Amino acid sequence: MATDVSVLQHGSVEDGAACCKKGPGYATPMEAMSGPREALIYVTCVYSGTGREKPDYLATVDVDPSSPTYSKVIHRLPVPYLGDELHHSGWNACSSCHGDPSANRRFLVLPSLISGRIYVIDTLKNPKAPSLHKVVEPADIVQKTGLAYPHTSHCLASGDILVSCLGDKDGNAEGNGFLLLDSEFKVKGRWEKPGHSPLFGYDFWYQPRHKTMISSSWGAPAAFTKGFNPQHVSDGLYGRHLFVYSWPDGELKQTLDLGNTGLIPLEIRFLHDPSKDTGFVGCALTSNMVRFFKTADGSWSHEVAISVNPQKVQNWILPEMPGLITDFLISLDDRFLYFVNWLHGDVRQYNIEDPKNPVLKGQVWVGGLIQKGSPVFAVAEDGSTFQHEVPEIQGHRLRGGPQMIQLSLDGKRLYVTNSLFSVWDNQFYPELAEKGSHMLQIDVDTEKGGLAINPNFFVDFGAEPDGPSFAHEMRYPGGDCTSDIWV
Repeated sequence: MATDVSVLQHGSVEDGAACCKKGPGYATPMEAMSGPREALIYVTCVYSGTGREKPDYLATVDVDPSSPTYSKVIHRLPVPYLGDELHHSGWNACSSCHGDPSANRRFLVLPSLISGRIYVIDTLKNPKAPSLHKVVEPADIVQKTGLAYPHTSHCLASGDILVSCLGDKDGNAEGNGFLLLDSEFKVKGRWEKPGHSPLFGYDFWYQPRHKTMISSSWGAPAAFTKGFNPQHVSDGLYGRHLFVYSWPDGELKQTLDLGNTGLIPLEIRFLHDPSKDTGFVGCALTSNMVRFFKTADGSWSHEVAISVNPQKVQNWILPEMPGLITDFLISLDDRFLYFVNWLHGDVRQYNIEDPKNPVLKGQVWVGGLIQKGSPVFAVAEDGSTFQHEVPEIQGHRLRGGPQMIQLSLDGKRLYVTNSLFSVWDNQFYPELAEKGSHMLQIDVDTEKGGLAINPNFFVDFGAEPDGPSFAHEMRYPGGDCTSDIWV
């Protein structure tokens, strides 16, 4: 941990689930599925790493098919500084606060992965044109907690906001942990008990009825901010563990070693039904979806639920290419799981009504390194080579690979962007910095299963006024299946 930390504070949260009147969000995940159709979506957009000296920004995209500006960026809110690397986002209040009538889903929380700033955006005054409300400065966070490289934020039923941080200010993983902000976005301290920080940080999800929070592990910022080097995996600079905490008091109860089948576990989600004691984590490097679950004795265990085999390739940096599962989500009714293979280029849909035995129901190719026209060829078992057919959308060749995804409340529309992290974008898909990201929409068959690209929707972030940008995470003003947690 940084040695110049003058005051290390430890915060605490109340359970906050005792209210009974209506607050933000929905009472249940199934009620949320009947919520209004999305009309706007907020997208974090990045100029960091593109060579353009412009601030990152929050884009508002019109996703209402009846609107004259459908599939267009209708507003851009630039942040005041350069080099932040906006990444993920969360709300000040969500369905976890549904029982609190005083709570209001108003502020979008934008942690900056590189600078350590946390921007608070007011979306209530004008949802189409959000405005900057507050900046939580990294110096304040470092002084009070020693934490830096903020990533995932989730609102809590108490009104506080919990943010995972991936290291100390020098990029050491040993300094990682969880930042607690109060409802006015003041630093309360660290959430986890002293001495209970994880080995690595990344994403997290909590399931209050089981008094459990589980977090995942990317790697040391000093390693991943320089690009991906396989040697760093061998050197122990990337994670392979899940960390099981007591909720809400922050005691590390168990560490699950996923072994060589679970290298770099990134996004993690419990099933939405708050009574369920199972969930999934996407392990990027080994391209496995791992299911975690509570056992009869109350401890937690894990097993590989879905495997994506590496593809033998020609004309690439390695003889085999992993799929690289970098994002996934679960539909609000817990029926379907969707994930992306950022390098291979496909988006998949699985039926998980039996979580132990997922069944592939849909698959669509929307980019990747093995698409026709690429110098990279896949090698079949008989030695022949092939490439995937990837359609053009509105005359545009699809760039990069599918990365972040967001699902409509009713589960019928899946939105896809293609930027992972600027340094890695430049390493694996260098054309993105030159030509920019894009955003797609995939139609979902929720009865029989199946995925199909919507040819009428294409947001071209290569045509932005300040030049091509990277597009990353997406949020609806009313909440979604990756922001809202039920208690």
